[in-house]
Amino acid sequence: MGLFAPPAFFNVTTTHPPSSRATPHPAPAPGTPPLSVQLWHTAGCVLAVQQGRSLSEVLPAVAADLRPGVQALTFHVLRHWGMVRALVQHLVPRPPEPVVAALLGSALSLLGAAHSGPRYAPHTVVNQAVQAARQHRKTQAQAALINACLRRFLREQDSLMRPLAQQAEAHWNHPRWWIERLQRDHPDHWPGILQANNQPGPLCLRVNQRQVSRTAYQQALQAQGLHAVPVGHDGLLLEKPQPVERLPGFAQGLVSVQDAAAQAAAGLLLAGRTWSRADRVLDACAAPGGKTAHLLECADLDLLALDVDAQRCTRIHDNLQRLRLSAEVRCADAAQPAHWWDGRAFDAILLDAPCTASGIVRRHPDVRWLRRESDVAQLVAIQQRLLDVLWPLLKPGGRLLYATCSVFKAEGHDQVAAFLQRHPDAQLQASPGHCLPQAWPTDHNTQQPLAHALNDNPARAHDGFFYARLDKTRP
Repeated sequence: MGLFAPPAFFNVTTTHPPSSRATPHPAPAPGTPPLSVQLWHTAGCVLAVQQGRSLSEVLPAVAADLRPGVQALTFHVLRHWGMVRALVQHLVPRPPEPVVAALLGSALSLLGAAHSGPRYAPHTVVNQAVQAARQHRKTQAQAALINACLRRFLREQDSLMRPLAQQAEAHWNHPRWWIERLQRDHPDHWPGILQANNQPGPLCLRVNQRQVSRTAYQQALQAQGLHAVPVGHDGLLLEKPQPVERLPGFAQGLVSVQDAAAQAAAGLLLAGRTWSRADRVLDACAAPGGKTAHLLECADLDLLALDVDAQRCTRIHDNLQRLRLSAEVRCADAAQPAHWWDGRAFDAILLDAPCTASGIVRRHPDVRWLRRESDVAQLVAIQQRLLDVLWPLLKPGGRLLYATCSVFKAEGHDQVAAFLQRHPDAQLQASPGHCLPQAWPTDHNTQQPLAHALNDNPARAHDGFFYARLDKTRP
């Protein structure tokens, strides 16, 4: 037995990728922006990521009518950027201007350089990519180069991709250091983790059972032709993602969007006892407020939600208001309690600590290309400081749930092992530990796998997470 109760490491179901041969895309609906325009903005987003900017910063600047299509294309390109970048380097040995490489790579990803994603007729992609290049001063002179590279790829696709697939970054579409870290951390599961990262995450809902039962909400979805299956205690996994506007009662607070792994936090923190408004609970890094709201949906609590970012605190307020819940929300740095703590100890603390986000890459495909290996040690130091600073604020007999949306052991297992060495009054309770992006347990006590939540790919049932519950011993 190690430090943690055996986590729910289930075999990742793998499927053979569909044929890379492009099939004609349906004619665009009236009013749909031309592919050339979407490709240009996609290239701009991809270039911004290469320059170190997050998509959460870049995409809101895209015009509203373009944003859905550009986001879908950008996510697709970045999920396959390892192979696409290798192809660009091979096709254009002399490095082109970054914007040219981004546009060429975006078009290549639609021609079959990626094995899945949007399907367009090859001639359409070539024509629209060349048109995009010709319409902009920065790329006009390279339109012929882009045309030649795309046509060569169509002629020589198999012979071009076969040798490149032997390169780790091109094959797995992750940075080499990331691949090597996963190989060390999870020697039996690293291929499944990387494979899951390259698939879009499913849409998982958390039903606000203060307002409606999960069964009743599932029936409401069914009445609108939306099929969903139960997951966890409060969750429903939709067969097909939908805009929130299509979800019945979303604006009225009947349901929230939250991954099944993130939904586990409330149950793990509150399990095993009865809670009331007399119990003080701290959500230390709370934004955007999903876990804060879930705690309040599960129990009446005296809850303080902190976040260091004022704009993100506004999101907490908005989420609580929509769900008809209330908590004290403060803009403050959890690592500096002298600025916000009133001296009253907490019965429970949720620390969803800043991390590499290596467990939610399928929802944020830019993360893998933005992170640097040195970031891991810097974030581990922040997590350690938060743990050490918040632990004295917990009552004897209280509990702290440490969580990260990371699959790296340095931010999970190793972090908690070091904490236990420093704090002899801490006891680790049975905890999931590292939960890899695969089928989530139906019950947190038995940790039995979810019975094929989605028949086509049960491996996509939840994101990667780490959980450890630490109880403070009484004197």
